[in-house]
Amino acid sequence: MAITEQTSSTTKTTTLTTPAKLYGKDLSEYDEVDVDALLAQLSPEEINILAKEVDPDDNFLPPDQRCSYECAKDPTGPLNRKKLIEHINKQALETPDEPEFEPYVKGTVRGKKWVPPPRDESEVAAEEQIAIDLGEEYEHALSDATQEEIIDLAAILGFHSMMNQDQYHASLLNKGQPVGMGWDGITKSTQPKLFPMDPPNNTDVEESIKRVKDNDSKLIELNLNNIKNISDEKLEQLFQVLPENENLEVLSLTNVGLTDKTALLLAEAIEKSKTLRVLNVETNFISPPVIVTLVKALLKCRTIEEFRASNQRSSVLGNKIEMEITELVEKNPSLLRLGLHLEFNDARHRVAAHLQRNIDRTEIQSSAAAESSLMRSPPSESQIAPLPPLSSPSLVLSAHLQMLTNEAATPPASPITASINTAQMPSVETEFEQKMQLTAATAEGAATE
Repeated sequence: MAITEQTSSTTKTTTLTTPAKLYGKDLSEYDEVDVDALLAQLSPEEINILAKEVDPDDNFLPPDQRCSYECAKDPTGPLNRKKLIEHINKQALETPDEPEFEPYVKGTVRGKKWVPPPRDESEVAAEEQIAIDLGEEYEHALSDATQEEIIDLAAILGFHSMMNQDQYHASLLNKGQPVGMGWDGITKSTQPKLFPMDPPNNTDVEESIKRVKDNDSKLIELNLNNIKNISDEKLEQLFQVLPENENLEVLSLTNVGLTDKTALLLAEAIEKSKTLRVLNVETNFISPPVIVTLVKALLKCRTIEEFRASNQRSSVLGNKIEMEITELVEKNPSLLRLGLHLEFNDARHRVAAHLQRNIDRTEIQSSAAAESSLMRSPPSESQIAPLPPLSSPSLVLSAHLQMLTNEAATPPASPITASINTAQMPSVETEFEQKMQLTAATAEGAATE
């Protein structure tokens, strides 16, 4: 007798373990399919059906072009849009109003007046004011206070909701409250201040490019902000001659229509720049990956201290881009200020902490350099403070004795001073005796006078 053994598997097949299939085939089999050849086999009706199922993936197209047109009927007649609008307006003006069922009579009240329902007593009791005992001194002071004094007190305590801007600034400047602007007065609007418009940027782009190319020593800051008609060719010319310049320190390119193509050329120019300290490319059309490229270029240019690139076409960078920028900033020891909007707290805190460390290190290095320069240069006579006069010869003698004793007991300060040939110098005892005799003679002369 044949015995058949049946075994059961305990392994469960899930959607994560099984590969995805389309029409019974693995998706990898469709990688080599020629889509153009498949579309060429379709009829116009089938292509229209396929177009209705798929919308064009282009955000810059207007909505009427992104959506499929459903109406395929022939027009019933010619369409003149201007005449149609004139006919609609004329018909609206000539059509009489519908007659009212009851004519309007001035002063007549029709219908019922709405009366709010009575409120619950518990709610009314909860809204009752709580009595606060301020003490006799404070109650007496506040009872006699005028409205202007209470407004000044509210400004001091920070109760800004109790006053408007004019009252608040008048309290701070101690000008007195305006007449008729109290809590019981008429509410008046503050007239806005008219400020003149900023003048347009009249910088000559071609002349600026020529000065950068000629390495003009007077051209330290180049401001091309808000110039609309700068072509990509001019920007490319500027970025090509930028690495050769040795005097330009500040470059501002805000709102000039900078795109990814020209921004990549700017990144290459930054890597070779030797004097650029401030770079501003805010309000342009730079994508987040290109911003990462610009921040990465700052690692090779150790002179840039400030970089600003906020307010681009893509307002949100994303977690991946922000983490890449954070890691690049943490590797940069010279960057002091960064103008970027970071959404995640981790990136903001790490960037802020690293920039603060760079600022502290820069301040320590500058203070150490200043101290070393002061130590190299001897002090002038005006910087040396004179010694105070001594009143008696005994004090003069004791001061000289103390000074000579300290000099005699002081050991050599360094190996260099210890290695000096002592045979060419007088002994300490002989010098000490000579100074003692000179001090005694000085004291006797002072006593005689």
